[in-house]
Amino acid sequence: MRETNFIKQNKEKWKAFERLLEHDEKDPDKLNDLFVQITDDLSYSRTYYPNRSVRVYLNNLAQQVFYSIYKSKRLRGGRLLYFWTDELPQLVYESRKAFRLSFTIFILSMLIGMLSSYMNPEFPRVILGDNYVDMTIENINSGDPMAVYKEKGEFGMSLGITANNLFVAFLTFGLGIFFGIGSAGVLISNGIMVGAFQYFFIEKGLFTESFLTIWTHGTLEISAIIIAGAAGLTMGRGLAFPGTLTRLQAFQISARRGMKIMFGIAPIIILAGIIEGYLTRYTETPDIIRLLFILICLAFILGYFVYYPVRKARQGFNDPIKDTELPPDNAQEIRIDRIKTAGEVFSDIFLFYKKILNQVILLSIAAGAIFCVFAFLTAQGELSEAFMHPNQMFGAVTVMDQYFTNESLPLLLFCNIFIYSLVAFVPLMYLVQYLDPEKLENKAWYFNLIQYAKMTIPIGLIMLIMSTGDWYTILLFTFVAPILFLWIFINYYENINIIQGLGRTFSLLSGNISHLLGLFVILILVGLLFYGILDTFLLWFFIDMIGWNIAADQSTMDVVFALLLSFTSIFFLSLIFTIMSLGAGLLYFSLLEIEDAPSLKARIKQIGQRRRIQGIEAEG
Repeated sequence: MRETNFIKQNKEKWKAFERLLEHDEKDPDKLNDLFVQITDDLSYSRTYYPNRSVRVYLNNLAQQVFYSIYKSKRLRGGRLLYFWTDELPQLVYESRKAFRLSFTIFILSMLIGMLSSYMNPEFPRVILGDNYVDMTIENINSGDPMAVYKEKGEFGMSLGITANNLFVAFLTFGLGIFFGIGSAGVLISNGIMVGAFQYFFIEKGLFTESFLTIWTHGTLEISAIIIAGAAGLTMGRGLAFPGTLTRLQAFQISARRGMKIMFGIAPIIILAGIIEGYLTRYTETPDIIRLLFILICLAFILGYFVYYPVRKARQGFNDPIKDTELPPDNAQEIRIDRIKTAGEVFSDIFLFYKKILNQVILLSIAAGAIFCVFAFLTAQGELSEAFMHPNQMFGAVTVMDQYFTNESLPLLLFCNIFIYSLVAFVPLMYLVQYLDPEKLENKAWYFNLIQYAKMTIPIGLIMLIMSTGDWYTILLFTFVAPILFLWIFINYYENINIIQGLGRTFSLLSGNISHLLGLFVILILVGLLFYGILDTFLLWFFIDMIGWNIAADQSTMDVVFALLLSFTSIFFLSLIFTIMSLGAGLLYFSLLEIEDAPSLKARIKQIGQRRRIQGIEAEG
């Protein structure tokens, strides 16, 4: 059959398919029937018209409906089931040496903590702090040694503990970037702390009560920390022992493996937080029931993370692990003409981030400098007292809110709006120039000034969220800030007013909000992990080195340290803010393709309009 007759015979069916794709609500049965017919036509065109545009056209249509019908279903059902039943057990088995090492480090550290407490009764105070030890002694004397688990409401306690445990786990994993040494350090710290804590109760003659209470939730919680340590050691192994690969290639592969393991234990960490908040407080529960519950949790951990992977390995794994092959080289282009998953957008973010890394670093340095100058000139009272920087685990995260709301800096909100609008605007300008150079051609000098001014409104709302400084701040930021970031990019890219931009934002998110939230949950976790570097000994060692080389009185040094730590904090916050801004910008094109399909429509219009030479498309 000639190509013209083939097109004439089927074009009405193809048009019906196009119209169906354009509707917001699609008939799945009709869509599936048309897809079967389209794929049949595609097979025919591949055989008889392999170099003609009709094959390209049908292939594009088939891809669109494949995503609508099958890909999303597989991700929600089959793909998720495959991850839990095959992929994660295979990752655990292939990383078994890291798991053994992580477990060994933690157990030895725990024994060190117990032995140190046995040899020095004051050791628990060094590790746990005087306030905590005194509070526990008071609870013991009052007849309720485990009262610490009953002080807060169930929901608030569960939420706070879960957030803390997630942060600890991802920090344990993330510090593996230091050749695995950072992960080992966190395991040692936590192991010693658990050992000292447990022996403290043993010494008071409360072993049974403390064991049954602590390990009700601790079986899952501590296991998750050990697994997070194994994931960090897995990631660090790529840097330390690259083998025949380059160090960067080996790290990229090992980091992907470690990240998959971390996503696998996230539900366990959440479950442990719920148990600690809702169940651990019931210390009057019969001992046999609590012991049985602990054994069930232990059986689950040993069964799923030890026995099941070994059993699967003996049976033989079906396929090699996906997404852990060598990543594309730096010449890879960012495509905006297709629908992408959150993981693909995440990869694009860092692919583009590398392209403008120098500019981003300079921008973040400028942001930190502006903040410090503002704080130095406008602070009411002693500057060293305006910013608290506790040198302890999670100290930087717990005082992050002081950079968004601070009684010593009454104009801080306006300073932050200026800084973070700049931090969000510049990367987006580079992004648009890279993806769509014609978009900014022939624009007057004041165009970007107007766009920057429009950006201050959603940025101001983000700053207000961050200034709440309460336990629900992270929830507000997770669910509201992504929408505001997307609103920012739409205002800029589509050059519309802020009211139209807000309407356009909700139009694109209609039915697609999960794409945005899924991406930003990943970015927030990565951001917290990255910001956690401020809590490591590396930063404080650097600060101490500066102090050793500056001869000044103590009050002056306090001001210098406050400015240095503030500069470093704003520098890291700016880097994180840039990533989120780019994330919203890149996700916009995927949402646009889902909602309006501009690239697909453009390709359809090109059918039959290209010049051909004897049935083959002409170039140029």
